[in-house]
Amino acid sequence: MAVDWTALRAEFPALARWTYLNTATFGQTPRRAAEAVARHFARRDELACSDFLSWFDDADRLRGVVAHLMHCRATDIAFVPNAATALSLLIGGLDWRRGERIVTFQNEFPNNLYCPALVQRHGIELVETSWEGFWDALTPRTRLVAVSEVSYINGFRPPLAEIAARLRERGILLYVDGTQSLGALTFDAQAVQPDMYAVHAYKWLLSPNGAGFMYVSPALRERLAPNVIGWRSHRDWRNVDHLHHGTPEFSGDAEKYEGGMLTFPVLCAMEASLEMVLEIGLERIEERVLGLADELRGVLRGLGARLPADESPHFNSSIVAARFEGKSASEIAQELRARRILVSARHGHLRVSAHFYNNQEELAELEAGLKAVL
Repeated sequence: MAVDWTALRAEFPALARWTYLNTATFGQTPRRAAEAVARHFARRDELACSDFLSWFDDADRLRGVVAHLMHCRATDIAFVPNAATALSLLIGGLDWRRGERIVTFQNEFPNNLYCPALVQRHGIELVETSWEGFWDALTPRTRLVAVSEVSYINGFRPPLAEIAARLRERGILLYVDGTQSLGALTFDAQAVQPDMYAVHAYKWLLSPNGAGFMYVSPALRERLAPNVIGWRSHRDWRNVDHLHHGTPEFSGDAEKYEGGMLTFPVLCAMEASLEMVLEIGLERIEERVLGLADELRGVLRGLGARLPADESPHFNSSIVAARFEGKSASEIAQELRARRILVSARHGHLRVSAHFYNNQEELAELEAGLKAVL
C-alpha cells in the first residue's frame, strides 16, 4: 500500500511555515506525540497518580516497540535521557587497566571524544583515526571502539557489520551512537551485534528531548555493573509496599541500568512517534530519505559544491554535506534562515538533512535560496 507522504505532513505544524531541512539538528515532533503527553497528564488528574505502577507496564510496552524497531528483545532495552548517559554508563562501569585505549574516528561527535575524561585516573588513551587508518589503529591495548553510525558533520557511514564482526574476533567492545541514523535508516541488532547501541530519539525518531534508549547486549550485561543506583535497582522493585533494604540484587535485564523513576511524559510522546514510524515502515522511510538525500546531492553539485560523498565511500546516509569555495557555511546557513529555510553548518560544511516529511518542492526552494545567497 502506497504511503501518502503529503497527508503525513499535516502531522508536523512547523512545515507550514518553514522549509525545514534540518532533522540532523532536531526532528519535528508529530501532533500525535503532543496528544499522547496530554493524555498522560489527563490520566494523572483523573486518577491522582494512584495507578503509577501501571505506567511501568506502559514503559515495558514501549520497550517492545523499540525492540521491534531494532530487531532485538525487549529485555535488551533500557531507557536513558540521552546518548551521553549511555556512553557514561559504559565507560564508568568497565574495569579499566592502565594503558588501555579507546579508538574513535576523527571529527566524531564530542561525546565520543570526551569519554576518556571519565577514566583519566586509569591512564586511558584516546586514539582518533581516519577511516583509512582505522584497522591499523587497533592494537592489543584497544579495549573499546566508540563511533557514530552516521557522522553528524558530513554523513559518513562506516560499515558497522564488518567492524563489529572483526572487533568480536579481537575481543574489543563496540559502542555505537545511533542518534543520527535510527529512524531514517534501518538497524538490525542481531545482524550487527554491537555491545551497546544508544539513541537520543529527538532527531530522526521525532521525539522530545530527554527521550532515549540504549541496547545492551546480553554478554555485556553479564560484566557491566550498573553505576546508577536507585529504588528500582533491586530486581523486586515493583513490591513498593515492602521495598528491599540492603544491597540490591540486580535483574539480568537491561532495565537494571535505569535506577530510578522514568520520564513518563516524554516516553509517552516517544511511543506515539515510534508507532508512527512503524506504521509507515522503516524500510519505506529509509528508501524515501536516501532518495531525497541523493536528489539533494544533485542540487548541490549543480550549484558548484564540493561533496565529501564524491571523494570517499560510505556516505550513503541521510545527512548531506557540502562546501562552497570562498563562502562560509555558517554565513550561508544564516542567510538561508532569513529566507525561512533551515539547514545547519558544522565544521565548515553546509549540512542538509531531509526526513520523510520533506518533498521535492522544498528541495527546489533550497536550490532557489542558495542561488540567491551564493
